[in-house]
Amino acid sequence: MAILTRKPLFNDAQQQQIVAAIQAAEQRTSGEIRVYVENRCRYVNPIYRAAEIFAGLNMEKTAARNGVLVYVALKDRQMALFGDEGINRKVGAAFWNEQVRNILSHFNRADYAGGIARVVTEIGAALHEHFPYDKGTDKNELPDDIVFGR
Repeated sequence: MAILTRKPLFNDAQQQQIVAAIQAAEQRTSGEIRVYVENRCRYVNPIYRAAEIFAGLNMEKTAARNGVLVYVALKDRQMALFGDEGINRKVGAAFWNEQVRNILSHFNRADYAGGIARVVTEIGAALHEHFPYDKGTDKNELPDDIVFGR
């Protein structure tokens, strides 16, 4: 009997690159960034899947409503950036559209980890501008690890 093993979506170095970008970004802001990666998206529009995951990860429970989810479905070649109402009020649609272009420029070169790390860094800069870190009150409200779906 053959045992099937799934190839990891990212190797250890790539995972560390993404986690390091999350941690560096969050050291400068009260905002929270999560990355969720899976192979297939259940919906035609990936923003609906991102919204579902955002809620499932309790990301709307940040104090300033400044959580951001980077959602990627690799095999389906879909992605979405989903920001909570606090950050959305500050940056607007033009910012999110620019970040989608940034990540896709990396994805088009099959640099998935680099694209995710880059967009996390850019989102972190926007979060820092609008929600700067305050060592007296801020805490890491959500884990920094990558969440892998199916």
